Amino acid sequence: MGSGKTTVGKKLANKLNYNFIDLDAEIEKQELSSIHQIFSKKGEENFRALEHQKLLDLLANKKVVVSCGGGTPCFNNNMEFMTKNGITIYIKLSVEALHSRLKSNKENRPLISSLNDESLKAYIHQKLNEREEVYIKSKIIITGLSVNINDLVTTINGFH
Repeated sequence: MGSGKTTVGKKLANKLNYNFIDLDAEIEKQELSSIHQIFSKKGEENFRALEHQKLLDLLANKKVVVSCGGGTPCFNNNMEFMTKNGITIYIKLSVEALHSRLKSNKENRPLISSLNDESLKAYIHQKLNEREEVYIKSKIIITGLSVNINDLVTTINGFH
């Protein structure tokens, strides 16, 4: 949710010579609908089922970096599956940093699109509190706004 997963994922995939896949983009392509529309028409439960199945399909690939939505690890034992089948990375940012990034890009995010500034900050705080216990199960935790891709690659290579 605004931590830079896609940006970091693309750079990491390039550096590792892996394919990059954005989970949400793959779902949109499969469903011929935006994530926002899927949430609106089918509900979150249906979206999470689609997300889980697509994740299972994608992680069958080797040499791939997958950027998943902020809620993905928290449903359907996805974090356990990802950790078992790959190297999970949590890009940890403060509520303030996430708020700064998300407040100008709400329309493409169905869970926050209708929130005002104060509600958005409260929502981010709530979601981080709910999700942190899952996120910290990641094999690698990066703290901060800028990620050094070379350092990250070195850390990842330590797992092989």
